[in-house]
Amino acid sequence: MTDPIADMLTRIRNALAVGHRQVVMPYSKMKLSIAKVLEQQGYLASVAVAPHPQQAARQQLTLGLRYRQPGVPAIASVKRISKPGRRVYVTSQDLPRVLNDLGIAVVSTSAGLMTNREARKRRLGGELICEVY
Repeated sequence: MTDPIADMLTRIRNALAVGHRQVVMPYSKMKLSIAKVLEQQGYLASVAVAPHPQQAARQQLTLGLRYRQPGVPAIASVKRISKPGRRVYVTSQDLPRVLNDLGIAVVSTSAGLMTNREARKRRLGGELICEVY
């Protein structure tokens, strides 16, 4: 797999489309950081790291999905912006406003992963990871 972040976002998108309560995926520090940002913003219900059932040396990431009402997911759209073949970097002045600031963009900055609003307040630019609304 060349883009594990895109795989994570696709797993979330697919699980929401069929109404699952949680989604399980291989663990990485980057995926955990993205999931924590989404949890803080209210898009995910929970984030947990657990050992893999068959392979003790590996871990898996379990995300609890949030729904506004039965059948209406909290995430309407999730889109990968920066890809391995085309990285997208922005300055603090060029940070996007996702859905007129009703949504968020996850930005990888020198101070760690954060939302576009927080990066704008702290005057930090970085790599645009994804947009969620």
